[in-house]
Amino acid sequence: MLTSDFDYHLPPELIASEPLPDRAASRMLVVHRETGTVEHRQFADLPTFVRPGDLWVMNNTRVVPARYFSNDGGREVLRLEPLTATRWRCMVKPGKKFRMGNTVQIGEATGTVQEILENGERIIEWDREVDEDAHGHLALPHYMGRDDQPADRERYQTVFAQAAGAIAAPTAGLHFTPDILEKLPHAFVTLHVGVGTFQPVKADKIEEHVMHSEQYQVSAETASAVQKAQRVVAVGTTAMRTLETVARDHHGRVEAASGSTDIFIYPGYKFNAVGAMLTNFHLPKSTLIMLVSAFAGKELILRAYEEAIRERYRFFSYGDCMLIV
Repeated sequence: MLTSDFDYHLPPELIASEPLPDRAASRMLVVHRETGTVEHRQFADLPTFVRPGDLWVMNNTRVVPARYFSNDGGREVLRLEPLTATRWRCMVKPGKKFRMGNTVQIGEATGTVQEILENGERIIEWDREVDEDAHGHLALPHYMGRDDQPADRERYQTVFAQAAGAIAAPTAGLHFTPDILEKLPHAFVTLHVGVGTFQPVKADKIEEHVMHSEQYQVSAETASAVQKAQRVVAVGTTAMRTLETVARDHHGRVEAASGSTDIFIYPGYKFNAVGAMLTNFHLPKSTLIMLVSAFAGKELILRAYEEAIRERYRFFSYGDCMLIV
């Protein structure tokens, strides 16, 4: 299967670089898998799609400020994982300024490059904790074409965000308000969305693409609720990947579990846990459009995307959404 099979043309003006003032004001394209039809609705209509016995599973990860700039403005550090409070696994640029033993200053903290990993990532040790509030920035996706703003600290979080650790938001959850959340029977999983969500698929054949690992957790309470549900609806690709990882590792059953996952879902995958999903619109040739194509069929998804473009939907993280039933 070729990466180019999942390409489409998106007019740049349809990329949402700013959020709507009202979270629930998004449009919602509803895709019916059985009939192959689509309908145009509003996200506020979501509770009307709840069935008896449903469980809507959401990712309660919280986005942390992971992007830092040196005091001289010439270097950038993206914290991928805090190994300890003062020892980070990072992506850096420009790489030539982060050779072994080189130092970087962020605020009062001085970091030293301790190790260069095979994939180019760095291990940086700081002489004191870096002041996250003063110097940290949200790592907004590059396609927004702007740096983060103070308003993003609240708006680029779901209203149910709890467990700090994500670099990127689980964007299907950004549409929810507390009022709509109350109307859905729901449970939470945690998957800390990593930088892999932005990484392009460089392999020509999708089977050759290597996924980044992300940390997840499914509580006993959520596992029990999933087992009792008649239909599980994944809110976002991250909830989908978490549930399917656990079901794959437990013979089709969702159990309490935690660990790391690099699951790559593309057409041909057999779903074990999820019966419907809510998701945003994804980048061309991305692993995420491959996932939704596995769930609904590539032809139907690409046709739905064509319809969304024709109807001027807003795309990507701050954009509109799609409900696949």
